[in-house]
Amino acid sequence: MTAVAPEIRVNTAEFTVSELSASLKRTVEDAFGHVRVRGEISGFRGPHSSGHCYFALKDQTAKIEAVIWKGVHGRMRFKPQEGLEVIATGKLTTYPGSSKYQIVIEALEPAGIGALMALMEERKRKLAAEGLFDEGRKQLLPWLPEVIGIVTSPTGAVIRDILHRLEDRFPRRVLVWPVRVQGEGSAEQVAAAIRGFNALLPNGKIPRPDLLIVARGGGSLEDLWSFNEEIVVRAAAESMIPLISAVGHETDVTLIDFAADKRAPTPTAAAEMAVPVRSELTIEVATLARRAFACWQRGHEARRNELRAAARALPSRESLFAIPRQRLDHAAAALPRALRASAHVHHRRLTIASAALTPRTLRMQIERAFDRLRNLDARATQTTASLARQRRDRFATLTARLGISLRANADAHRHRLARDLDRTHRLAERAARAIRVLIQARAARLDSTMLLLNALSYRSVLARGYALVRDADGATLRDAAAVKPGTHLTLEFADGTVGATADGEAAPAPVPVKRPTAARPRNQDAGQGKLF
Repeated sequence: MTAVAPEIRVNTAEFTVSELSASLKRTVEDAFGHVRVRGEISGFRGPHSSGHCYFALKDQTAKIEAVIWKGVHGRMRFKPQEGLEVIATGKLTTYPGSSKYQIVIEALEPAGIGALMALMEERKRKLAAEGLFDEGRKQLLPWLPEVIGIVTSPTGAVIRDILHRLEDRFPRRVLVWPVRVQGEGSAEQVAAAIRGFNALLPNGKIPRPDLLIVARGGGSLEDLWSFNEEIVVRAAAESMIPLISAVGHETDVTLIDFAADKRAPTPTAAAEMAVPVRSELTIEVATLARRAFACWQRGHEARRNELRAAARALPSRESLFAIPRQRLDHAAAALPRALRASAHVHHRRLTIASAALTPRTLRMQIERAFDRLRNLDARATQTTASLARQRRDRFATLTARLGISLRANADAHRHRLARDLDRTHRLAERAARAIRVLIQARAARLDSTMLLLNALSYRSVLARGYALVRDADGATLRDAAAVKPGTHLTLEFADGTVGATADGEAAPAPVPVKRPTAARPRNQDAGQGKLF
């Protein structure tokens, strides 16, 4: 058997690779245009150095490449994240450089977690309005805590990473409160752990931590949802112990991060925030000690040099006391002469003063003083008498004016009382007339009402010969068809009631005879006729 060579069609048109790629690009773009694709973000490592974002959207069986241009990415409110399920809207196109198709994303929104994110934003606004996220509530972390409390799962890698990092930097005593960090009941356990650490006594059997770390590894929004619960956020905000939130990776955000005193991007970073590096502290302390000793030595040497210079500049003791000693000798030599001169001066002053003090001079001064005293006594007597007369005259004038005022006031009150009494009598007469008129009007109205009541009452109908029929229950019977044979009836007349029993079926009512109406005169008005 011989192989048959494939037929070569020489007349088929030839395409270059670029032409074929351009044709495929136009075909894909024209056939699909704008599409909405749901999938999980895969291979996202952040924006490229150019600002564009390159990643893939995948599901269980397929994957499609995706790109977000720099300008679109800057305007997006929801940024892409690794492992997040999203709904992407954009244009389907091809990339000739690698012969593959891709979607150019223009809008991105979360899928599956949209309700959770909306609930998270609503809860965030509510708690922020209560002031749980205010910066003024946040506490400063202790520089070197003695005891560190950790709220996390005891079986995960988080606690090992924190302990290992603390051992490398500065070993401290660690208290671990084991909790579930995912699933039902985990939020209550985390809140109870935070409150339990705060309830410990500082000097109790179990020491109270100086710092708390709430930690968990990364995961999806559903996995981290326990740390968005209101009970956990309130427990973190109420904690009197400084608290570090280390939930998820750096890109994961939970509500406890806003209520905590400090947020760490990872649990390892939380351990680094909690304690300093002991080796670095040792080196720094040694360096500071050397610098302090060198400064002390330099200062001590400078003070010694200053003391020596000051000692050289100061004069000797003999030179300091030479001039004062000489001044003291001169003063001691001049002191006897000065004492004698002072005694002579005081003796002269005493002699002059004693010459002026004779008995005659003293008697004259005493007589002048007595004369002056008698003059003052006479003037005081005259002044007192004049003042008394003025006060008596003023008192008499005021007494007269007061009597006139009292009489005028009494007359005014009598006239006013008379006017008020007259007015009271007039008002009493008007009130009596008004009451009589009102009683008459009410009596007339009552009489007219009684007449109207009697006119509208059914008893006036009974007085004209009619009777009111009631059944055994007292209900009024209006139709003969409602009365059955043997029914007990009560007939009410104008002057009393009578019992009766129905003995037959209801007879048909007689047909009323229509009375002939008189012909209206032609010249009479077509409207309402005359009443009289």
